Amino acid sequence: MIYIINNGGQYVHRIYRSLKYLNVESKIVPNDVSLEDLKDANGIILSGGPDINKAKNCMDIALNAEVPILGICLGHQLIALAYGGEVGRAEAEEYALTEIYVDEEDDLFKGIPNKFKAWASHKDEVKKLPKDFIILAHSDICKVEAMKHKSKPIYGVQFHPEVAHTEYGSDILKNFCRVCYEGL
Repeated sequence: MIYIINNGGQYVHRIYRSLKYLNVESKIVPNDVSLEDLKDANGIILSGGPDINKAKNCMDIALNAEVPILGICLGHQLIALAYGGEVGRAEAEEYALTEIYVDEEDDLFKGIPNKFKAWASHKDEVKKLPKDFIILAHSDICKVEAMKHKSKPIYGVQFHPEVAHTEYGSDILKNFCRVCYEGL
């Protein structure tokens, strides 16, 4: 089971539907869910949302869950904050297709071209990478489009892999599910 933490983003049901298309069992839960309620999780996705202050509980989940985690948009930013990174206003606010450049293939971008278009939301972004993370992808307007913890299966993406506009988005989600279920 992959739990999708609902941070109030407009695409949370799209994440659920994308996983359903991949035949992956998932469930949407509120962002005040306790870590104890997630004990049967194979993985956790932290969704996007409009207000970082209403999603602070996700920082505890990012720090203490013992399963793979994928943060999308706001979820990506929450992971960065939880591990000591910094989040701030984007220099170029944009809600549009953006060219993503893969810097490190890692598990998340396995089999994905080193350049693809993704639906991006750049009102806020990770300004300073957390100490134990590496950058997996960047764009012309955001240096941390994707990141990963150096030793834990914790990933964050600023863009939205769950929407149809993102090229290879379902492949990125499938790669995350492979990490969760090793060998899916």
